Amino acid sequence: MGGPPPVKKPRHPASVHAVIRYLERVKGVDIDALRREIGRVVEEGLEAGACGVISGGFVYRIEGGCVVTVTRQNTPPPGRRRRKVPHGE
Repeated sequence: MGGPPPVKKPRHPASVHAVIRYLERVKGVDIDALRREIGRVVEEGLEAGACGVISGGFVYRIEGGCVVTVTRQNTPPPGRRRRKVPHGE
C-alpha cells in the first residue's frame, strides 16, 4: 500500500567507532570541529561544575568534566517514559 518498504536490519552491524570513521572519511564530517562546537556550548557550565547544560532545546550531560551524551530537552530517559492512558480513563 502506501509508504516506503520496511528497512531490514543489517546482518553485520557497525560499531560506534566505525560509524564515526565513516562520517569522517566517507561523508567528510569534521569530527574535531563538532567536538569544539560541543565544548563551546557547555564551556560555561563546565567551569561552574555543572552536571548538565541545556542549550537550544538539547540537554548536554556532563560526567567527570566531559560531555557524555546529548538528548532532546523534555525527553524522558529510557525506561521512564510516561504510560499512555487509554482514551476514556
